[in-house]
Amino acid sequence: MTPPTRDRPRGPRPLVLMRPVPGTSPVHSLWAGTKIIVAIAVAVMLAIDPSPLPIAAVGALDLAAIWLAHIPRTAFPSVPPPVWAVVLIGSAILLSAGGPPFVVIAGLHVELGGLLQFLQLSALTIVLLLTGAVLSWTTDVADVAPAIATLGRPLRRLAIPVDDLAVALSLALRSFPMLIDEFRVMNAARTLRPAPQPGGTRRVRQRIRDGVDLIATITAMMFRRADEMGDAIAARGGTGQLTAGRTKLRRPDWVALVIAGAACAIALGLDVTMGGIDGPLGRH
Repeated sequence: MTPPTRDRPRGPRPLVLMRPVPGTSPVHSLWAGTKIIVAIAVAVMLAIDPSPLPIAAVGALDLAAIWLAHIPRTAFPSVPPPVWAVVLIGSAILLSAGGPPFVVIAGLHVELGGLLQFLQLSALTIVLLLTGAVLSWTTDVADVAPAIATLGRPLRRLAIPVDDLAVALSLALRSFPMLIDEFRVMNAARTLRPAPQPGGTRRVRQRIRDGVDLIATITAMMFRRADEMGDAIAARGGTGQLTAGRTKLRRPDWVALVIAGAACAIALGLDVTMGGIDGPLGRH
């Protein structure tokens, strides 16, 4: 007789950022600067040419990185129903906008130009978010500051405080997941308080007071966490330790850069050869 199993509670999966997925993989072992370079290059390419071919190339790179990094399905956040409703409403509105190409459905001439532009813009947004998510899932926060300091080394000739900016970015990324957890705890504690008394004016006043109390509590908590983090950094030797780390490209890094660069170059070359494709930002 098998023991009874407990059903796991099913609910919306929250968005988790700047928390690497545990494990080892070729993507995890890459230098953080390599992944940052690829992410910046992809963003610049899609800003210049947001056509379907470059979007498809970036999507293929993201899917390959997710497969190589063994990212589980549970790492992806669930999409709330209101988002799907907005997508359906937007699709219906842009479908009525018309434009080429034209199709004939049951004797009716339907213009798909507006719908295709909406789908293209949605795909562009998804691949950019997915690129940032892959960087977040496979990169330790402690490796970001040394990478930024190394990549920004040429800017030091312009008297730009690269190290200070890298330290500030590193501390912000370290604090982001922690503050989200603290906010969830505070919000859960607030929901345990008695419900507002019935009555329009009293209910509104009670909600305003709860909001003010929550903001004040979160602000005090942020200052407390910042003080604790400052003491911990000072005990470990100061902020100089945050920018110390591996700064050299190894063979896997060069291979990743070559693959990403080749994929982007081929996509752009094919797009130019085909004479450009109409997109949300016009003809390219």
